[in-house]
Amino acid sequence: MAIQEVPSKSRYGKYTQSILNFIDLLVINIFFGLTLCTVPGPTPCNTREMWLLLNLAYLPCCLWISRNTHYRRAILMDHVIRQSVATVCMHALFFLALISFLRLEIRPRTALTFYASLLVALPLTWATTRFIIKLLRRRGFNTSSVVIVGINPTSERLLQEIESDPGFGYKVKGFFDDICPDDFKGRHLGTINDLDNYVKENTIHQIFYTYTANTNDDLSKAVKIADDNICDFYYVPRITRFVNRPFTLNTIGSVPVLSARPNPLAKQINRLLKRSFDLAVSSAFLLFYPLIYIPVAIAIKISSPGPVYFKQERTGYRGNSFYCYKFRTMKVNASADNCQATRHDPRKTRVGDFLRKTSLDELPQFINVWKGDMSIVGPRPHMLKHTKEYSELIDRYMVRHMVKPGITGWAQVNGYRGLTDELWKMERRVEFDTWYIENWTFFLDLKIMVRTVINAIKGESNAF
Repeated sequence: MAIQEVPSKSRYGKYTQSILNFIDLLVINIFFGLTLCTVPGPTPCNTREMWLLLNLAYLPCCLWISRNTHYRRAILMDHVIRQSVATVCMHALFFLALISFLRLEIRPRTALTFYASLLVALPLTWATTRFIIKLLRRRGFNTSSVVIVGINPTSERLLQEIESDPGFGYKVKGFFDDICPDDFKGRHLGTINDLDNYVKENTIHQIFYTYTANTNDDLSKAVKIADDNICDFYYVPRITRFVNRPFTLNTIGSVPVLSARPNPLAKQINRLLKRSFDLAVSSAFLLFYPLIYIPVAIAIKISSPGPVYFKQERTGYRGNSFYCYKFRTMKVNASADNCQATRHDPRKTRVGDFLRKTSLDELPQFINVWKGDMSIVGPRPHMLKHTKEYSELIDRYMVRHMVKPGITGWAQVNGYRGLTDELWKMERRVEFDTWYIENWTFFLDLKIMVRTVINAIKGESNAF
């Protein structure tokens, strides 16, 4: 769950947005100058006018795209990259339109070279500056002090999301509620009547009001306290943790309503993009697959008698079953389709143990991707036995099958892979898978693939 923010007159980080906008302008001007110097041909006679239009064209980008992105604290890196690409495209639209309107001349090769280089430079700049800002926030700079009104599952989930990444820069001071459960592990600062004095006596930048059984008077009081102390106020509706799709705030007259956005992969163009990427990557991988297959197959055959591949029937897209391929990591046994591997499973071979720890056993699933049974990124496919069991125990479990299963997924790169010996582990996996489905972007797939490679190199404790 990402915390959606809008610009406001808060007192923290007031120069951050201006600095980032200045850096954007600096990058645009530097690369335009480099393009003019490096592209062969005569120097345009209207260079000064073009420099002016170049900078003017950034103004709509700043107002409509970069302004909101630079301001937001809790934002995923794939969204940052996507918005930076959108900024480049918008700048090109306005810059070239202004040049055409004023009947100035720019060579097509110059424009193409400039924007091709900017499509690389600006996303890299945004990613780098975002990384630096998050690093500074982790060290205590540019932080935002927060209090949460209400103690309930919604507020606890909000706290979990806020603390999931210290780079967001939120410092939660505590909770206000008239009733504090005995088992509450957070910091209870007092009742709602104590909120006003606390905000006045302490530097608080944001108040999050979660859904509680309190009266409307309490909500009005909290809003007034925020207004009187120049705090940002956020109302957090009570939504089950399995409903993770983005919501859009609309109004009917003066009444605010939240509308759920459709799942991105419900759109045919997004499915086509994802399938095209899967085909391109799996085809390229399979060209070099024999270089991996031959030594691994020899090692497996030497380790124990049996086939090189382990084929297991698993639940796939729309609940249809398919045979998932893996390099065999165990001795041939009768319980392979019923029992998950444990850390010191006696069924594993030495070669199989190495293949599992390095995740090399999953590589044959690129064959499944090429055939269309799987995608490179998606919810991990489960055994038929587990699908039947967990679909009766976990709400919205079958939502995982609205997209093709993947070799890797959002749950896996967040630590929820391997053995699910406790129900809560599978619940968390389902929650992450549902979030992925309802927030899919192409850049999110790329991010998951990069994190998968990094995790494989570093090694994972749950890989066994």
